[in-house]
Amino acid sequence: MKKTKIILADDHPIVLMGVCELIERDERYEVVGQALTSSDLIEQVQRLKPDIIVTDYNMPGDETYGDGVKLIEYLIRNYPQVQILVLTMLTNNLILSRLYDLGVGGIILKSGDLNEILLALNALSSGAKWHNKAGQGSASVIERSDAVQTRIASLSVKEFEVLRHFASGMNVRDIAHLLNRSVKTVSSQKITAMRKLDVENDHALLTFCISMNLI
Repeated sequence: MKKTKIILADDHPIVLMGVCELIERDERYEVVGQALTSSDLIEQVQRLKPDIIVTDYNMPGDETYGDGVKLIEYLIRNYPQVQILVLTMLTNNLILSRLYDLGVGGIILKSGDLNEILLALNALSSGAKWHNKAGQGSASVIERSDAVQTRIASLSVKEFEVLRHFASGMNVRDIAHLLNRSVKTVSSQKITAMRKLDVENDHALLTFCISMNLI
């Protein structure tokens, strides 16, 4: 029986080991590569030609491939024959919907039951999409008021990307360099996001992002 070839990507070795062990319980699948960075992932995809990529959404990126939406867009554009299953802690419906719009095969929330990975792989292997609660408007584990939900939903995908990198400790110039945008553009997107979220300074913005589990 020909096995489905899978490459895993996550910047946490323990997560990689756990997901690998889970997948290889099923004899239909073979994990042919494991990557800790975006560059490592792309190199392995080019060399090993997998059927499916199981990748974290947030990984240490680089100037060429980045992570998040930028990395997913690159993979789908350059390797359209490869199915992509995204692992993420994000529960922002805007980002999750955007990933499905880009063409990912499925999304698995790390905060949920990772055994869903095998169900998702079964769907992807048969040419179907995997839609669970992650793709159907799941709510954050932190309860949010309707007003706060409305503010978060008003963020654009690009504004959300800027906030995510800001909350990880990057400044505007570094974010601009990473996302290949001008400093002026990134600064404007950050200010617009702050206005939408009704926060007045960087400290308040960081506190909001962390408390609302946006990062």
